[in-house]
Amino acid sequence: MASDRSTALGPAVTPVTSDVLLRVEGLAKAFGPTRALRDCSFTLRAGEVHALVGENGSGKSTLVKILSGVHAPDSGTIELGGTAIPQLRNPRQAQEHGLVTVFQEVLVSEARSVLDNVWLGHDQLLRQRSSKREKRRLAAAALDQLVDGAISLDTAAEDLSLSDRQSCCIVRALLRNPRVLILDEATSALDIATRDRLFAKVHELTADGVGVIFITHRMDEIDEIGDRMTIMRSGETVAELNRGEWNDGEVVRLMTGSDQLTQHAREGADRLDERRGATVVAARGMQLEAGRAPFDVEIKAGELVGLAGLEGHGQGAFLEALWGVPTYAGETLREIDGEEIPIGSPAEAAACEIAYVPRERGLDALFRWMSIRENFGIATLDRDAHLGLLNTSATERRLDGYIRSLGIVLGDQDDAITTLSGGNQQKVIIARWLASEPRVLLLNDPTRGIDVGAKRDLYRLLTQLAGQGMAIVMLSSELDEHIELMDRVLVFREHELVNEIGRASLSRQALLSSFFGEEGRESHVAGDRRPAR
Repeated sequence: MASDRSTALGPAVTPVTSDVLLRVEGLAKAFGPTRALRDCSFTLRAGEVHALVGENGSGKSTLVKILSGVHAPDSGTIELGGTAIPQLRNPRQAQEHGLVTVFQEVLVSEARSVLDNVWLGHDQLLRQRSSKREKRRLAAAALDQLVDGAISLDTAAEDLSLSDRQSCCIVRALLRNPRVLILDEATSALDIATRDRLFAKVHELTADGVGVIFITHRMDEIDEIGDRMTIMRSGETVAELNRGEWNDGEVVRLMTGSDQLTQHAREGADRLDERRGATVVAARGMQLEAGRAPFDVEIKAGELVGLAGLEGHGQGAFLEALWGVPTYAGETLREIDGEEIPIGSPAEAAACEIAYVPRERGLDALFRWMSIRENFGIATLDRDAHLGLLNTSATERRLDGYIRSLGIVLGDQDDAITTLSGGNQQKVIIARWLASEPRVLLLNDPTRGIDVGAKRDLYRLLTQLAGQGMAIVMLSSELDEHIELMDRVLVFREHELVNEIGRASLSRQALLSSFFGEEGRESHVAGDRRPAR
């Protein structure tokens, strides 16, 4: 890994001071019998980007929520600028001290405008702190720094892309003029171009003495902007490393106790010919938008197929089309015992053993008022019901199996799903649909915002399922995930299927070249309807 801060965004930025801006000593927090934080100590210097890494369940989220005023610690102290601060009772109080957080979950009010969302929580109940004209000016200027292309301030948040909704959350934080900016997996929802503009803004902030706590599971992002790194495991800080002292293997070892992340995925990929079977689902004459070239795709039993491309270039629409969501033209067919069955809706897809795990778990998958067990069992209620009564013990036994195979960290199955970290929530959702025993599994960026250990567990499980004959189609925003895991990758650009890259040819260069149109188009030129096999 490179050890300087020079990037394509500009020259290296050196922190303006080495003064400690934020000091955390001996924080501890328990939720019932679960000790989320045991002994957490952490320092942030003014003008630095400090990466905070650890597996889901390591205590990162709890630390961030304490600093954000969401949770109160059981013990420990917090100093800001050398002065102890009292217990933060709510997020507004944290923001008044200059501690401002952007969370992984995209926190917008869907029906309200971009302008309303950017200033959400700024005004008091009966008094506005700024005029509407001034709010519009500041919001527009801040959005222009992050988003390529104008976003109308009057557009409803629900009409924006995921990346643009997260940009609204980031702008909301920036307009609070933070002393400490906490980015808690905030980049996981951003497209590549917006992320790069955010990093440029981070360089500006640190040059002015702002301290940034940066939480991500993407090591390339830490390499790009991180100055120091603190590693957490089981609620404790286990290491602090300066830039140039870390590498992927050492970080994985400190986080998990093992330096093996994708070994099982590689081993499974080498046996593709043994496990690939007959076609199980096919797209015929698929057009994602008017005027785009139609294409055919066949997905076979036992293979892992990746969907890649720049954010919003059609891969998500194609994945949903396989789930039965109507698209501009074409059809999805499920092939069972030589018969082709049209799939015209998600209900028809479910009836034909096709399961879909959505990207935005908070909006599309979680029932926040339900327990972990209830969230897991929602897709298999008919299996556990008899004479109108639900046999919860059967659901519990089934969930126990997935707790072991996926490494789900939880207290009790009856705890609220919201007590789990984001990565463990994602595992429960994946387990929900695996329990329905699908023959085709569609995954929309399932590792977004989960740690390397959780990824390792999921990779192992997916290769096992492929070995058992399941067809898996997975949209991923991580290049290395495609390279390590997939048998082949379908690349989309401007809502067309422009390339298929087999395992032997997969590389970061091959993928990026396809994203930006620098590859020689091979089989999927406009009007070419040969199936991808």
